[in-house]
Amino acid sequence: MGRVGVLLLNLGGPDKLEDVRPFLYNLFSDPEIIRLPFRWLQKPLAWMISTMRAHKSQDNYREIGGGSPLRRITEEQANALQQSLQQRGYDARVFVGMRYWHPFTEEAIAQIHGEDLEKLVILPLYPQFSISTSGSSFRLLEKIWEDDPELQKLDYTVVPSWYDRPGYLRAMADLIAQELDQLPEPDRAHIFFSAHGVPRSYVEEAGDPYQQEIEACTKAIVETLNRPNDYTLAYQSRVGPVEWLQPYTEDAIGELAEKGVDTLVVVPISFVSEHIETLQEIDMEYRELAEEAGIHNFHRVPALNTHPVFVEDLADLVVEAANSSNLTFDGVMHPPKQTKFYPPERWEWGLTTSAEMWNGRLAMLGFLALMAELITGYGPLHFVGIL
Repeated sequence: MGRVGVLLLNLGGPDKLEDVRPFLYNLFSDPEIIRLPFRWLQKPLAWMISTMRAHKSQDNYREIGGGSPLRRITEEQANALQQSLQQRGYDARVFVGMRYWHPFTEEAIAQIHGEDLEKLVILPLYPQFSISTSGSSFRLLEKIWEDDPELQKLDYTVVPSWYDRPGYLRAMADLIAQELDQLPEPDRAHIFFSAHGVPRSYVEEAGDPYQQEIEACTKAIVETLNRPNDYTLAYQSRVGPVEWLQPYTEDAIGELAEKGVDTLVVVPISFVSEHIETLQEIDMEYRELAEEAGIHNFHRVPALNTHPVFVEDLADLVVEAANSSNLTFDGVMHPPKQTKFYPPERWEWGLTTSAEMWNGRLAMLGFLALMAELITGYGPLHFVGIL
């Protein structure tokens, strides 16, 4: 095989505090996040939301050092994967494409244009597929492909999910075992898998396989770990009145405390890199919640990052995908057009508390509030109290 390219897909995150507002603007400019009846409202509304939320979001990132480590870690994963492939004798080049911040997917595509690739493997760094994560990136790439005749000549294949990969499962089990073995009574610790949540309608109405893949993944990790510990799977990052996948992480922690559990080993099941939801939400918010509930031994398993077994398994996956029949974008699940999407980060989800919130009338109210602020000096919160 000639030169092989790998495009790693991820969400992206602000590198520094000054990036938070433009990052939010990019997020809410995406019509897959907020669908409006009038496309001309998209960018003004995105500007308003990102301006209103920037300060609070900056506070969250300030707590973890002033920015997201996601870009650095993803690029480290890309370098490690490229080295692994090259050590196997492959002429490989790995690219990173983020959905909402640098290096954007479009920037990665520009780099791919400069390479003479025989095959491109498109690999999301989300182990489990969801229409709001991997699916969103695939939809963007599908549009880019449609508009680019040169890309249409490129032989490519897509990997929708890889939650059941043996190397991934072994790496996860290894990290859990390391954390357990540091405890005085390892077998008594309760293993707490915390996955990113999605609205239940994604699963029940749009057919998103995310919940099924998360549950199957958790079971497979526990079987690979082969320890006697009890375990729980719950879903974090739920905000707003719509029903999300349950049990909710905050509720499950309280219930375990009531049952007398005093040692938790928390596993971020749907994340392979440290970022805002591991470093701030789990390490700070859920730790505090657990301690208040009476769980004073709170431990967290680190994200995989560049765990060698994980990286080697990704290399195996790339080789297998490159030598198998192609899966193209039209072969990946597409959500129904009526599906309402929500932002993929906890502190942004709170802005879209239900599908009804972002109907045309409220979007227009938000836009009018923005205009009123410019004219009168009163902020949007004064006019649109619901926000």
